[in-house]
Amino acid sequence: MTNAPEITRTRSDYARQAPDMFRSMLAFSNAAAKGVDPVIAELVKIRASQINRCAYCLDMHIADARKAGESDERIFLLSAWEEVEGRYTEKERAALALTEAVTLLTEGFVPDEVYARAAEHFDEGELARLVAAIVSINAWNRFNVTFRTQPGAGK
Repeated sequence: MTNAPEITRTRSDYARQAPDMFRSMLAFSNAAAKGVDPVIAELVKIRASQINRCAYCLDMHIADARKAGESDERIFLLSAWEEVEGRYTEKERAALALTEAVTLLTEGFVPDEVYARAAEHFDEGELARLVAAIVSINAWNRFNVTFRTQPGAGK
């Protein structure tokens, strides 16, 4: 038996309640995405959403990744990316390490070695946009987890 709270329904439609905020979030997300490789962007979104336990974002971004040609194998193994060899490029691995460090800020700062690893694979502009993409998905996760947005909502 678990002490987890029962989650049965969406609490509020925050996009409808604060449309200006929602449009601003979309604009920020779109701006961040302009400089990030689409495959890396989806891997980052899925990994942050796994950490944040955001079912809505996982549902959306797994579907988006599949539409973009991502394999089920890489999607399924993403939560254990550090444990598997040959499935993710060094650039993807650097982006995933940075995603985890930025997402888990409560465990400390983004370590210098994680930032340096990412800086080896991304130029300064790409790195700024990658961090913005990570910040963006974390914000979306927090909205959707807080308001209990259900997978498939809005489809």
